[in-house]
Amino acid sequence: MTDLLLATAISLLVTIDPLGLGPVFVGMTAGMDEAQRRRTAVKGTIIGALILVFFAFLGEALLRALGISFGAFRIAGGILLLLVAIDMVFARESGARTATEDEKREAEGQDDISVFPLAIPLIAGPGAMTAIVLAMGQSHGDPAVQAVIVAVLLGVLAVTLLVLLFAASLTRLLGVTGTNVVNRVLGILLTALACQFVLDGLVASGVVRAG
Repeated sequence: MTDLLLATAISLLVTIDPLGLGPVFVGMTAGMDEAQRRRTAVKGTIIGALILVFFAFLGEALLRALGISFGAFRIAGGILLLLVAIDMVFARESGARTATEDEKREAEGQDDISVFPLAIPLIAGPGAMTAIVLAMGQSHGDPAVQAVIVAVLLGVLAVTLLVLLFAASLTRLLGVTGTNVVNRVLGILLTALACQFVLDGLVASGVVRAG
């Protein structure tokens, strides 16, 4: 179970990317006072948490309703996480873990950014949704394991909230270079994890035999 929880923590930290989210949040809340910025951070994190918990418990049922095997979802999820990891290693932005340029421009005209784009897609984006569904699928229905996975998710979201609350200070401390170095290291770990998801999916689908 330790390996599963470690993999879950890494995949969620990388896909939600609290450190990378900090500078984006500072830019989007530049016109707000400190109290507004705190309210936006708390509200966005709570909404993002609700979305991810929803996918944690109902994501697999949704897959079954659509006739998608979990093996196929592991392969697709692994490929998606691999694309996220490649973007992190090369310090590129994509819609898989950040808002696109069009989404950022749309958000600039809104008074409340807590739902869009903060909660979704910045916190509860495609990568994070995929990561939590894959993690819950590997719990094999064990309530104790599922509870711990949700606790890991909430822990990562708590870290995300702390980063948002102190985003301005952290951005000045780390700078662009420091943030990119951390993201590159995490991206390398996510690359290996994504490949493992693809291999597990191929085995679960019967395409290849387990070694």
